[in-house]
Amino acid sequence: MDNYIYHYPTLYPGTLIRRYKRFFAEVELESGEIVTAHCPNTGPMTGVYIPGNPVMLSLSDNPNRKLPYTWELIQLTDNQPTWVGVNTALPNKIIKLALEKYLFPELGTYTNIRPEVVYGADKKSRIDFLISNTDSQKSIYLEVKNTTWTDKNLALFPDTETTRGQKHLRELMALLPKFRAVMLYFINREDCTEFAPGDRADPKYGALLRQAYQLGLEVLPCRFAISPKGIRYLGLATLKLGE
Repeated sequence: MDNYIYHYPTLYPGTLIRRYKRFFAEVELESGEIVTAHCPNTGPMTGVYIPGNPVMLSLSDNPNRKLPYTWELIQLTDNQPTWVGVNTALPNKIIKLALEKYLFPELGTYTNIRPEVVYGADKKSRIDFLISNTDSQKSIYLEVKNTTWTDKNLALFPDTETTRGQKHLRELMALLPKFRAVMLYFINREDCTEFAPGDRADPKYGALLRQAYQLGLEVLPCRFAISPKGIRYLGLATLKLGE
């Protein structure tokens, strides 16, 4: 039985040479050709950006693209080889597919899924998904955060200071208790069984997450298995919020 939520298009293996100017990755393909691929990840990629490691690229058929290749995956080769998702545009797409398949029983029943809905005091933020039902149940505001930084089997977010992420937590707290608010961490690798805030990178974010959790924020650290074939949902990691 195929239990993949998402299947990658044809991927092309290579070796990472370097990442530069945030959006560019130089890769040597198996043929020996060196190409510049688009890097769809603006973060520091702590613990994931490792020149010399195997990577997988997708190839666009759009003739107008300046960079036809996109960096999709990197393989970490310490201990058990693990594929990690690089493309940060994918998690929201995957979560939408998962919501449509009702893969998260923690959310209960719902009939409507609306992406990118304006909210917040200044109406300048967009929640990733607004989930609602036709009856009187509370609407659910759900935010998605991509997670690749780890300490052994512990997934951590964030891997750098994020004032934007802090703002999202404050806005979600402001919704409580009138609405349900959910922070979903997309753990973009399968070798993590636990999740905690990345206090070393952003202690303020960690403090805000704990405060929000005490006020009723629901936290779903979702584990995903990543491979060149596609992406599968593995269930929830254990949440670790202790100081």
